[in-house]
Amino acid sequence: MLSFDTHRTEHIMIEHKQTKVALLWLTTAVGAVMFVTLQSFAYLNDFIRGHGAMPAVTFDQTMLWAVFIFYGAWLLPPLLALAGRRSLHWAGLLLGSALAALNTLGGIFDGMRDGGPIAFLAVVCIALPGTCAVTASWHRLRAV
Repeated sequence: MLSFDTHRTEHIMIEHKQTKVALLWLTTAVGAVMFVTLQSFAYLNDFIRGHGAMPAVTFDQTMLWAVFIFYGAWLLPPLLALAGRRSLHWAGLLLGSALAALNTLGGIFDGMRDGGPIAFLAVVCIALPGTCAVTASWHRLRAV
């Protein structure tokens, strides 16, 4: 006869939910990286088509650090989702929500300037997985 350890089963379910939320945040981060990559290619393609050559792109140290910090911050929500403390789960939810909202709004505004496909790409790559991640994080916080 099989016997089930209820405590162990509950522990496995909690770990599964933590992993699910972390993977949803990681999917949103990958979507943000895909969006910015495709947006950069679209911008360069339009610029080269209009001017016949690519401009010299230069970044100073401050710009590079800002980009590194902004996109590096996408690693925090998945890591915070794996943490065991409720306060860290709240921090992951708030940070992830802010990153998803800022990236989506930036993509929509860029889409207004550069064309509808860029805005659509922002919604599909960032807003859609971001909404799923926020919802899963919220359900997990309510269950804990």
